[in-house]
Amino acid sequence: MQPLTHAQVLAIAQENPINRALLSLLPTLDIPHCMLTAGCLFQAFWNHRSGQPAAWGIKDYDIAYFDEDLSWEAEDRVIARVQQASAHLGVNVEVRNQARVHLWYASKFDATYPALQRVTDGIDRYLISSTCLGVDVHTGVLYSTHGLDDLQHDLLRPNPLNLQPALFEQKAASYRERWPWLKAVG
Repeated sequence: MQPLTHAQVLAIAQENPINRALLSLLPTLDIPHCMLTAGCLFQAFWNHRSGQPAAWGIKDYDIAYFDEDLSWEAEDRVIARVQQASAHLGVNVEVRNQARVHLWYASKFDATYPALQRVTDGIDRYLISSTCLGVDVHTGVLYSTHGLDDLQHDLLRPNPLNLQPALFEQKAASYRERWPWLKAVG
């Protein structure tokens, strides 16, 4: 089996018309260090592997960005701008300033979280290694923290950069409900 490439993952992710629309729309909104991330990318890949429509089972579309303005008001303005611009897509779009995550993470997930220095630091901390993916909306380049081997081999492995066994188990179980052939390991 040939190794999975970034170009292949990008092409498969763009089979989802919502991903294509967001990758076209987001660069026009003047959002600093903006990336389309997480489920809408790897779940499109899993859908492709299982013969499902590209958008099947995707609960939301995550937009990560990095702005040193840590105020809720600044993040709220970006959220409102994205919501207004993407309302016609009819999907749930989640927008988060990665520079602010450490301010609320502990109260939501009962775990510590470091202050991040760039947008990719947030992607690096997703709970499952194969899901640490993002597309820079300005360059179209795929970012992958741990490479693509686990994604290619249908593996759900705890991310060593963010070990939280209980949350990992919940997330892996949720994915396996929709894509039962995925294998939780490690």
